[in-house]
Amino acid sequence: MSAALSSIPRLPRRRPTTAAPPLAQQVALVSGANRGLGLEVVRQLAATGMTVLLGARELAVGEQAARQLRHDGADVVAVKLDVTAQHDVDAAARRIEDRYGRLDVLVNNAGAFYDIRDRPSSVAIDGVRAALDTNLLGAWRLSEALLPLMRRHGYGRIVNVSSGCGATATEGAGCPAYRVSKAALNSYTRALAAELSGSGILVNAVCPGWVATDMGGPGGRPVADGADGIVWAACLPEHANTTGTFFRDRQRIAW
Repeated sequence: MSAALSSIPRLPRRRPTTAAPPLAQQVALVSGANRGLGLEVVRQLAATGMTVLLGARELAVGEQAARQLRHDGADVVAVKLDVTAQHDVDAAARRIEDRYGRLDVLVNNAGAFYDIRDRPSSVAIDGVRAALDTNLLGAWRLSEALLPLMRRHGYGRIVNVSSGCGATATEGAGCPAYRVSKAALNSYTRALAAELSGSGILVNAVCPGWVATDMGGPGGRPVADGADGIVWAACLPEHANTTGTFFRDRQRIAW
């Protein structure tokens, strides 16, 4: 067991009755995955042998990204998925059930509205509503729709891609809509983890740090480094029993 895991107390949980499937038999879904951090998460998950569904708002764009990964030998399938559209979420859940009959990993990566120049006293409420719809409710919709597939087999890993600026102890006036939406996502992570305790389904949040992407802008660290902690949380071993926790670089951080 890694030092990061061994330093975290085990929760008093009953063990699930279903053994974790080998990684090469697992199915994963990553939202917001046609570029940047999400695309790198797909790449790294596929490298473990998983079948990975690449969620993208525009199917053609997602298929272009998936095709390149398949060219490199990965088992990647593009899925049309706008997390703000319930019909897209429901259609994706039906497709996964019909084709695979299971889902082992859900990475709620879709995120937007990094409003660094806005201030809480003057930000447009429509922007706040849109940030919440993507960053919080998008993860909520997907988790609700796909949890039945995890419960069926008594195994699952849900990773909510969050941000350190959503931690309650973090101060600052910038990015108010993004900051509040990520703080809410953290709260949802803890609540869902508590509900699912003992089910074999682990729910954690991961901050990838400042990563050089279209949203993060230049100057951040390599996208592969940010994706590493997300993939690590998605592949937590069966005996880890680590849930309702906030991580950065595989280390626990404060909510």
